[in-house]
Amino acid sequence: MFTHILVPLDGSALAEVAVPAAAFLADRFGARVTLFHVVERHAPSEVHGQTHLRNARDADLYLQSLSKRVFLPGSPVDCHVHENHADDVAESIVAHAEELQHDLVIMCSHGRGQALHLFLGSIAQQVIAMGALPVLITHPDDQGGAPAFSCNSILVPLDGNPDHAQALPVAKEIARACAATLHLAVVIPRFASLSGGLKVTSRMLPATASKMLEIISQEAQEAIQLDLALLREQGFIASAHVLRGDPAKIIIQAADDAEVDLIVLATHGKTGMEAFWAGSVTHTICSRSKKPLLLVPIVQTP
Repeated sequence: MFTHILVPLDGSALAEVAVPAAAFLADRFGARVTLFHVVERHAPSEVHGQTHLRNARDADLYLQSLSKRVFLPGSPVDCHVHENHADDVAESIVAHAEELQHDLVIMCSHGRGQALHLFLGSIAQQVIAMGALPVLITHPDDQGGAPAFSCNSILVPLDGNPDHAQALPVAKEIARACAATLHLAVVIPRFASLSGGLKVTSRMLPATASKMLEIISQEAQEAIQLDLALLREQGFIASAHVLRGDPAKIIIQAADDAEVDLIVLATHGKTGMEAFWAGSVTHTICSRSKKPLLLVPIVQTP
């Protein structure tokens, strides 16, 4: 599935948190890895409290050293520096991902809260907006270092929307390559955690809203059991659960309870963080969970 992985790096130890995931998945898929740096116009002297790479020579030396330090000799790893000074680093990453025919981008989240939102909005979401490339977001450990990456267990949140179900085929391919267990989860809001139009309806017609949620929950249970049966027929070790509550909070809790290594979500990257589940589910998961998160761009069918 993945044949060429792009890892954008800025020279900081924080950005290197993405590298273990790239090495792991490259090994499982037999993929080539490109370690990539964009020379930024008017680059700051420091990034994340460390010296920032500001010229092509230093960047190339850094990438070559990192490659030798992390990957085994003979591994298919390329080092590429975009030497022409770029005004927009995110746009340069997107352009090179297309030019070099990558099919996965891996990068580290550079913070929490507003900093993370800005990071996702300026880089990862722009890559997703291309409509073709999945983006894997990794997180540093509590000391700011790079935790080891593994993929023994995968959580796939679903909501009955066929668009969001596009995450499942990707998760299945990863599960096959990594011999991982798949956990399907459908989250149905409770009365108190409704949002948008449903929240208005719940206030005006509380009994109707509660009954509707119960019906939706039952239908979700029936649907997810069919998905589970199919997965098991296909040889996967899998589980399926219908959970109740605030979607983002429940997904984070489910990922922790099941000790999953990866969450796979489908998203409409072109409309930003509000595209998925009509709210802040993706952003909340990114900002509150330290689980690696694979964002799969939704492909619209005619």
